[in-house]
Amino acid sequence: MKKILKKYYFEIILVMPLTLYILGFTILPIFKSILMGFTDENTNTLSLINYKMLFNRPQFLSSISNTVFVAVVSLIFQLVIGLIIALILKQKFKGKGIVRALVLMPMGIPTLVSGVMALYIFGTSGYLNEILFRLGIIDVPVNWLLGGFKSLIVIILADTWKVLPTLVLLLLAGLEAIPNEVYEASVIDGANPVQTFFKITLPLLKSSITMALLFRAVDAFRIFELPQVLVGQSIPFVATYTYEEYSIGNLGASGASSTVLLVLIMVFTFLYLKFIDKGDGFSASN
Repeated sequence: MKKILKKYYFEIILVMPLTLYILGFTILPIFKSILMGFTDENTNTLSLINYKMLFNRPQFLSSISNTVFVAVVSLIFQLVIGLIIALILKQKFKGKGIVRALVLMPMGIPTLVSGVMALYIFGTSGYLNEILFRLGIIDVPVNWLLGGFKSLIVIILADTWKVLPTLVLLLLAGLEAIPNEVYEASVIDGANPVQTFFKITLPLLKSSITMALLFRAVDAFRIFELPQVLVGQSIPFVATYTYEEYSIGNLGASGASSTVLLVLIMVFTFLYLKFIDKGDGFSASN
């Protein structure tokens, strides 16, 4: 051990700040939240009372279904749109730099600001209602943020606009890594564009798709700022529900709710790797 410390002391010094940061601001808070969820505040003993209380609340069950729905639908939608944009940006055309800058612009806008911008569009007196009214489609303003299915769609659209650049960058990097010789060989073999996409592009892009989806899934399941700004508590999400419980002093319920969110993310990751990726994405990247 002393030999290792002596040999790699400089590397250890460089890594230590990041290690302490991750330990202090990520790992320890996670274990503290899990412990809070299993602690009875009245007796200060380990108990499942917080989970029993949560799963007897219809609002918490709704928060789980809303979180899963928005996460899964937004991931599918964002993957399709992001892949289309990445394929377009891979091509050579005039004004490509301007288009790429416009696509990446939402990355520099804070999420809270994005939520306020969405209010200007989807609010009762927003631009969307004004356009629909002028086209004669509606006679009275539609309250898109009152709750229900249409509000979930609004959240998905707002979230897509904000995070799409990240997916586009990851997928574009994967596309740029595919050798042009592969496409040239497919042309020689007589493959049409559709066959080339499904037989060459998608298989070789699988590792990038896996990393992009898993990276985005964490944020999609713990979505917080946009629902908080757009719909408040009219549509509960697990992250917003956790915050509300903590803000009123229910630390046990808040810890249990955050633990449920952690389990949702882990279950999604396991199911994706087990039944969809099947290890091919990671093996391809190696």
